[in-house]
Amino acid sequence: MNAPVKTSKLIKGETGDWEMVIGLEIHAQVTSKSKLFSGASTEFGGAPNDHVSLVDAAMPGMLPVINEECVSQAIRSGLGLNAQINLKSTFDRKNYFYPDLPQGYQISQYKSPIVGEGQVTVELGDGRSVAIGIERLHLEQDAGKSLHDQHPSMSFVDLNRSGVALMEIVSKPDMRSAEEAQAYVAKVRTILRYLGTCDGDMEKGNLRADLNVSVRRPGAPFGTRCEIKNVNSIRFMGQAIDYEARRQIEILEDGGVIDQETRLYDPNKGETRSMRSKEEAHDYRYFPDPDLLPLEFTQAYVDGLKAKLPELPDAKRARFMADFGLTPYDASVLVTERESADFFEAVLGQLADKARDGKLAANWVINELFGRLNKEGQDISASPVSAEQMAAIISLIGEGTISGKIAKDLFEIVWTKGGDPRALVETLGMKQVTDLGAIEKVVDDIIAANPDKVEQARAKPQLMGWFVGQVMKSTGGKVNPQAVNDLLKAKLGI
Repeated sequence: MNAPVKTSKLIKGETGDWEMVIGLEIHAQVTSKSKLFSGASTEFGGAPNDHVSLVDAAMPGMLPVINEECVSQAIRSGLGLNAQINLKSTFDRKNYFYPDLPQGYQISQYKSPIVGEGQVTVELGDGRSVAIGIERLHLEQDAGKSLHDQHPSMSFVDLNRSGVALMEIVSKPDMRSAEEAQAYVAKVRTILRYLGTCDGDMEKGNLRADLNVSVRRPGAPFGTRCEIKNVNSIRFMGQAIDYEARRQIEILEDGGVIDQETRLYDPNKGETRSMRSKEEAHDYRYFPDPDLLPLEFTQAYVDGLKAKLPELPDAKRARFMADFGLTPYDASVLVTERESADFFEAVLGQLADKARDGKLAANWVINELFGRLNKEGQDISASPVSAEQMAAIISLIGEGTISGKIAKDLFEIVWTKGGDPRALVETLGMKQVTDLGAIEKVVDDIIAANPDKVEQARAKPQLMGWFVGQVMKSTGGKVNPQAVNDLLKAKLGI
């Protein structure tokens, strides 16, 4: 892999070029059956206030007790982000009033987070890779949810999410375009899903991001940033960043100043709107939580967790490229989701000649299988074609038993009706014709019937493709295309 490079995507303004500077805070819900400081369930979709303990409701005298699984999940995530794991960290109270925050403060981490600096490398559409720095990852509890549409004159509060463990992953301001920010969120989401530390379900709000956006003249100091809160769609993130950068540029070019504030993105209008002035750390009056001791663990504990980590996307991508000659693009597509990579590996496990058929397998899994699943609106878990069936089709092509055209017909039969591909090829007479004598007779007949085309092809060799098409049509696609090409070249003198 080429070393990550830093480039800048400048925005043309009325008075010259501008550069956007982007930093993100990703809020990822920890995969855990119970909450960060209580035994209440984290299951999604329960009746309002059905998954609430006395701790979550902040009843007097109730004390938080740390959930070790949430701690280990945060450490695994830090390791997956190539970050420093801090063997000692502390919890702090972040004080602010909100109706769905029963305690009147949030238990979070401020000066001593559980995970320190790290780095993620993202691949962009033009083949470039960019290194994005991680500032920190800390654990904190989520707030509840205010419901404003249940009653004409009152708001209700649902505390089911109150106390659910979140990992806040804070990036450095290293991104310079919406594309980089979107790629970064997608990559972090993929890593967390591989690790099993967050399911990444953005529709349920299990992964969302606050976007810090500012603009500056190229090479100038950072400008005043605005924060766009709680965006839970990668597509909307891109739209929000582009809109906000343009909004700030227009203000600055008109001689105005940017107010540091918190904004919300309205996807229906495609614009951001002001929510409140931006708070700074001193506004929250952080102080160490007196009910929780410092969090301490040994390096041996961290090493034990590291030893059990799965192969992560970057390593898997590099292995696919090295072992099977896959292009960077194909390898990236296959490793984006762990389930997709697992399916491809299951196909490989069924192939007798992985070196011969590995690249062919990637092409078929990506183009035929993934393409059909996308068309049907399904994911890999719902595939009617198993890894064993897919491998059998690929092996039949690699062996020369069937042509690519026949394979597509066979894939359609297996997709709609199922069955053993090898048995289907036998019973349905789908084998490729490899008898050169039989192929030669078809070629001779077509050449004899088209003397004008013969002269044209001799003058312009690329027209030989017409003859190939006629032979394939005449034989129902059951002949070996390479054998047809070789015979035609010999007989036409090309």
